[in-house]
Amino acid sequence: MKIFFNAITLLLIMDPLGNIPLFLSALKNVEPRRQRKVLVREILIAYVVLLSFLFFGKYLLKLLSLQEETISIAGGIVLFLIALRMVFPREDATRDTLEGEPFIVPLAIPLTAGPSTLASLLLLQSTPNSTLQLWLALTLAWIATAVILLSSTVLYRLLKEKGLIALERLMGMLLVMLAVQMFINGVSKFIKS
Repeated sequence: MKIFFNAITLLLIMDPLGNIPLFLSALKNVEPRRQRKVLVREILIAYVVLLSFLFFGKYLLKLLSLQEETISIAGGIVLFLIALRMVFPREDATRDTLEGEPFIVPLAIPLTAGPSTLASLLLLQSTPNSTLQLWLALTLAWIATAVILLSSTVLYRLLKEKGLIALERLMGMLLVMLAVQMFINGVSKFIKS
């Protein structure tokens, strides 16, 4: 059950539905035949980055001497800010376009494997989760994200921009609640210690 909770949390943070317009905008200058290959490559690069943080993040925490409470409070704040951007997006968020074919930036990093997802992985590692459980949760979230992003043109046609905006705002509200809970957990652990 914890695996699915962690997978849903990571999926909400990765925000594939909210990223569909950004992915489509970044790929609009790429030949239609090449778009799927670029998309698959970027999703795989993001997975490698996420796995690197999953397996080596705990060493980074030890190196920086960060405590679980610190990560929980900081993670809650970062998630809250990201959730607020999902609920109240900037007007010019989808206007930035790239010239040529994107490579790593912005599709793999920061849109799929962004700072909030990496911070969440660090946070989940500091809680009583096994690496296998976190790997399963991450893989489930990544697969769901990959399926959604690979279906982006179909989803965009079905839901239109307003439908995607509504879903992103709903995911943002759920993420606000998760962020507040994460912050409260960190503060209560800090007070107890």
